[in-house]
Amino acid sequence: MAAALAACAPSGSTTTSTTSPAGTPTSSTPAAATSTTSTGATTTSSTLPASAVSIVRAPVLVAHTSDGTVGYRTVGAGPPLVMIMGYSGSMDTWDPSFVDALGRAHRVVIFDNAGIGRTSPLARPLTITAMATQTAALIRALHLGRPDILGWSMGGMIAQALAVLYPSLVHRLVLCATLPGNGTATLPSAAAAKSLADPTSASGVLNSLFPANQHAALGDYLSQILRFPHFYLASAPVDHAQLATLLPWLEGKESAGRRIAQIAAPTLVADGLQDLLVPTANDHSLVTAIRGGRLILYGDAGHAFLFQDEKRFVPTVEAFLAA
Repeated sequence: MAAALAACAPSGSTTTSTTSPAGTPTSSTPAAATSTTSTGATTTSSTLPASAVSIVRAPVLVAHTSDGTVGYRTVGAGPPLVMIMGYSGSMDTWDPSFVDALGRAHRVVIFDNAGIGRTSPLARPLTITAMATQTAALIRALHLGRPDILGWSMGGMIAQALAVLYPSLVHRLVLCATLPGNGTATLPSAAAAKSLADPTSASGVLNSLFPANQHAALGDYLSQILRFPHFYLASAPVDHAQLATLLPWLEGKESAGRRIAQIAAPTLVADGLQDLLVPTANDHSLVTAIRGGRLILYGDAGHAFLFQDEKRFVPTVEAFLAA
């Protein structure tokens, strides 16, 4: 995916809503990292000015958890919001503009999944459930109490498992462009699935994030994530290990996935109508499975709708989390 970023370096959509819910890294470890143990949650509810919130200037910290070390950044003030990254990405794959916008009213925590950056690999086999357990360990180590959770793509699968297995650690849940783990998942097309299997392909993963007519949105996303100092991604072995976790989840072979109907946290499911990686049938399956779920879909947007439609999606998230 790092090669894809270089190849695709940069040279408005309609919202539809319903109410029902890597290849070779540039650097395998963030260079500008410091160390910490546990940090208490900030509960101030006032909105910070834009100039006071900058995730790209936030240092990489290290939390020492019951499930190994976890590298993370934090920005903003207010109720805690933990954001879980998807397949092949590091915390540098979050659009800084999106993180900063949420950080004006929340204490946002972004982090690396197992084996990426300064986060320890797991001693046990990598699964969606195992990554959810490491996320729970981070929440406890940082004394975040019961934070809100936002997961994107594979991160949304981890968020579902977290909400099932650790309900006391989840206040509200935002599932972005993700798939259910109860055996009802609709798989992407063969071409889209192939792009996941080859994350180094510029025409694969990156061009699957946005509709073909949204070149400007893709260029803006690339320019945003490359603002992170020492930008890095998951290594090839971690890519392969993460890829192997997806099918068991989608086929309902993980206990946590089969139990998503037990999710009690208020849940918002969101996606782009032109998501090539997550057909929208999955969004409807999620809101059917999760009682009281709310669904919002964005027209002329795809897997990375949350960045493309940031100006509309962030207020929607804030209103949902504040309800």
